Amino acid sequence: MPGSQRTELINDRFLKACFLEKVDVTPIWLMRQAGRYLPEYNKTRAKAGSFLQLAKNPNLASEVTLQPLDRYPLDAAILFSDILTIPDAMGLGLSFEQGEGPRFERPLRSEQSILDLHEADMDQLKYVFDAVSQIRKDLMQNGKQRVPLIGFSGSPWTLACYMVEGSGSKEFLETKTMLYKRPDLMRRILEINIQSVTRYLELQIDAGAQAVMLFDTWGGLLASGDYQEFSLDPMKEVIRRLKSSKSYHASIPTLLFTKGGGVWLNDIANSGADVVGLDWTMSLAQARNQLVVNHQSVALQGNLDPLILMGNEKIIQQKAAEILSELAQTNPIKGGISPLDGHIFNLGHGISQFTAPEQVHFLIDTIQTESKKLRTQNV
Repeated sequence: MPGSQRTELINDRFLKACFLEKVDVTPIWLMRQAGRYLPEYNKTRAKAGSFLQLAKNPNLASEVTLQPLDRYPLDAAILFSDILTIPDAMGLGLSFEQGEGPRFERPLRSEQSILDLHEADMDQLKYVFDAVSQIRKDLMQNGKQRVPLIGFSGSPWTLACYMVEGSGSKEFLETKTMLYKRPDLMRRILEINIQSVTRYLELQIDAGAQAVMLFDTWGGLLASGDYQEFSLDPMKEVIRRLKSSKSYHASIPTLLFTKGGGVWLNDIANSGADVVGLDWTMSLAQARNQLVVNHQSVALQGNLDPLILMGNEKIIQQKAAEILSELAQTNPIKGGISPLDGHIFNLGHGISQFTAPEQVHFLIDTIQTESKKLRTQNV
């Protein structure tokens, strides 16, 4: 295990919660916590010149990764990057159009382009691994690390959606047409993505990531059965390969988030992931009770609707406190573990760029106050 992985943490609540260990307060971090809602981020992005130039500069990527930690008492940092770095390193030609999101110059629309597809060139992704190493250095404070660092990747299926479509979409017509007309071609794309995602996460861990997360943004587009075959099974294979590649990789917690995946909760809980992320469409309390009934012991992450942060202080506090109080009333996890100790608070998806920064303060204060109070009451 690299020496950098053994650094003593000032705050290890997030890692403890990943492994269902007792914590004094529910840990919290936010998807897209380094982003356009923060004025300091916008200044750094302007200095970089573009989103891609920012993401590909390890020093600036570290700077924006730490910005929300300097502003808020969050319990984890997450690498500042993008899920589409992998297909970019396959030669598909990634760009970001102003106001339109990501685009690929060479999407996978022909059989030949898919037959020519190769695993992502990890040398082209060195800037990501350099950023991980730089963030770990910048997280140090008086010889200890402030909080753990999360690395991540898009899921094989979600990457395939962009690779075939060439951009974002509401229904991914080209992608699903290929899925049903030529599933053999889709399986080839997914196998190459499995190889690339696994290696990408391995190298992030080697560079210093202390947890890794799979973002399956578009798994919820699929019908039941298709989800398991084309989205979940590839993620299970990534996790299996990751945990068996090196001994210390097995000790790194894995997080899996499928937007719209609550209906497949039990299948996802059997994926090998240590933490299952849920969006706001499923009650966390219902999810925990369902897992307990099925004797499944995984941590849960989530799941406030991000747009609740557009509300006032009262509604933010009310909705966040409800998630905690309902969860506290569920059955203990196997071994008598409190359901509060198997929970990482997060949003049900990324924070909106229109969120007022002070609203995040209200949310974090509520989580810390209410979760501590509930633990005292349950002693």
